Amino acid sequence: MVKKAVLIGINYPGTKIELKGCVNDVHRMHKCLVDRYGFAEEDIKVLIDTDDSYTQPTGKNIRNALSELIKRAKSGDVLFVHYSGHGTRVPLEEGEEDDTGFDECIVPCDMNPIPDDDFRELVDQVPEGCKITFVSDSCHSGGLIDGAKEHIGESTNKNRNQEPKVQFFELEIWNFFYSVLMRLLVFCGICSSHEEPDKIEITARYEVGKSRYLPMESFINILKEKTGKDKIEVGKIRPTLFDVFGEDASPKVKKFIKVMLTKLDQSGLVVHEIYRGGSSNGLVPDRGILLSGCQTDETSADVKKGGEAYGAFSNAIQMVLSEGGEKDKITNKELVLRAREMLKEQGFAQRPGLYCNDRFVDAPFIC
Repeated sequence: MVKKAVLIGINYPGTKIELKGCVNDVHRMHKCLVDRYGFAEEDIKVLIDTDDSYTQPTGKNIRNALSELIKRAKSGDVLFVHYSGHGTRVPLEEGEEDDTGFDECIVPCDMNPIPDDDFRELVDQVPEGCKITFVSDSCHSGGLIDGAKEHIGESTNKNRNQEPKVQFFELEIWNFFYSVLMRLLVFCGICSSHEEPDKIEITARYEVGKSRYLPMESFINILKEKTGKDKIEVGKIRPTLFDVFGEDASPKVKKFIKVMLTKLDQSGLVVHEIYRGGSSNGLVPDRGILLSGCQTDETSADVKKGGEAYGAFSNAIQMVLSEGGEKDKITNKELVLRAREMLKEQGFAQRPGLYCNDRFVDAPFIC
């Protein structure tokens, strides 16, 4: 048995959508895999955008890394993927169906998105006797493996046409009034500036950072900057992505273009085979396990603790694992439920989810 992993952290440095904690998430998970789960350094592929000595997390490089991870896998191997970065969602095309009503996507550093359908296709290629665990600390991560069974969550089979809920306002207001209250108590001599009531210590020590939500408007604006194209509309995102990234675009984007060209073929246009990907369409048993940082209509937090930035969900995972001994095993279900409790205690409204086949619900996290 070989344990292999791909870890992806994207901070988008120097951009208007810059995050602070994603690369830290990757470094912490890397240490966890080696120290706790016995992964070998050479079997962990790291993609980050803050150090040029690492493979950059572009859409092409992420797809290649995931494809290589699965292509080399054999029965009995343990596969693991961790993603920390922005998430977005693209409205479905007319006539298209999805449990959540959108294409949930991760956002690589070059804005070449990878949608839930692509992750489904990758999971369907996992060999028999092997499983892949995917942690996504990003916005809209619920349902990121298209069609995976929802065991813990509120993402599927609902009307999701509203904008996502941004959860930080309540926490910001609380921290503001807490700060004012503490200053008043110090001024009145009731407590010293170093005293903090235990009751609110957990919530107050977190400095609210950014959401890992990338609105469609922001995505389009950055895509304009990177492509030099001024006229990009919501309904024209997929053709633009194919125009810019070509064969490096998402297989779903290429399939969409193929359908467009097929329709135009009636006018005499020569159609070339563009999309060569395949899917089991549910014929292969589901071997993917998704632990999402939030629901499809929610945002995930980039927060600060002790001067360092981390993803709220990634940090919760590390805290939950540290509650037990290094040899203590925790199930996927236990981890997600405990992370939910912990985030709620800390003042975050995001609700992690678990999406997998029934047999993986009570299986140990990772291995």
